[in-house]
Amino acid sequence: MAAVWIAAGILAVHTAPARADLRSAVEWARLHSCARAQPGGLRGDRRLRAAADDVAAGLSLRGALAAAGVIASRSGLLRLSGALTDADVADALASGGCRGAIADPHFRRYGAVRRGRRLWIVLASADSPPRAAQQATYDRQTLQLVNRARSAGRRCGAERFPAAPPLRWSRALAAAADAHSRAMAADGKFAHRGHDGSTPGTRVLRAGDGAYRIVGENIAAGPMTPAQAVRGWLASPGHCENIMDPRFRDSGIAFSANAGSEGGIYWTEDFAARAANALQPRNSAMPAKNAAP
Repeated sequence: MAAVWIAAGILAVHTAPARADLRSAVEWARLHSCARAQPGGLRGDRRLRAAADDVAAGLSLRGALAAAGVIASRSGLLRLSGALTDADVADALASGGCRGAIADPHFRRYGAVRRGRRLWIVLASADSPPRAAQQATYDRQTLQLVNRARSAGRRCGAERFPAAPPLRWSRALAAAADAHSRAMAADGKFAHRGHDGSTPGTRVLRAGDGAYRIVGENIAAGPMTPAQAVRGWLASPGHCENIMDPRFRDSGIAFSANAGSEGGIYWTEDFAARAANALQPRNSAMPAKNAAP
């Protein structure tokens, strides 16, 4: 999550009409700066206000959002000096044009705090991570999307793959995926190698569902929905190859969220093909998605 800083001076002549409140002032500036934002789309959020308060006290935006328990795919920070009234705020923000967070149409929540003549505004997208109770539903949706992708041929980088049979759900692979997603979320470490030195192959063996001749793993950090996770994997040649590999017949999927971690939410999908031969792990890691405006 990246911060966008705006140090705005106050114009000598104000073109904005008086605003009834800060939200209206920010809305006016969003609509007049670049016309990409949707009218009436911004709402106050108490957790973002807490984050703004922490930023004003010297905490980084990332640290403030984590402390407030906020996970969002997009976030931004506006900082103004010298804005005395809401009309001043509207003018100062609108004068920046399309640059930075003010005109980003994805931002739908805000929290703000004033300290004398200084103002901090934290903005975030409206999406939120899935709850633990949604695990089974999201598992099923993710597998459906993966199997839909396998049902038609596609190109993964330079390699063309034909349609492949649908993957079957595996409890053991799901357990291995869950263990790794939880570990990544707890440690804030985005990698195939676990904090205990484990690899996808060893984690699948620990899950206790027999031997496999080949094991694959896709991981992602940041996506809020199965659609976002699978779309990102398909756009990456290595992940796409795992999804389309006809040798894989079984799959297990899991996510885990932690507002205090850099990625926010972590996804793992493990793939395998049964056999009595030794495991030959094949990994693909999807870079953390810390979108900036």
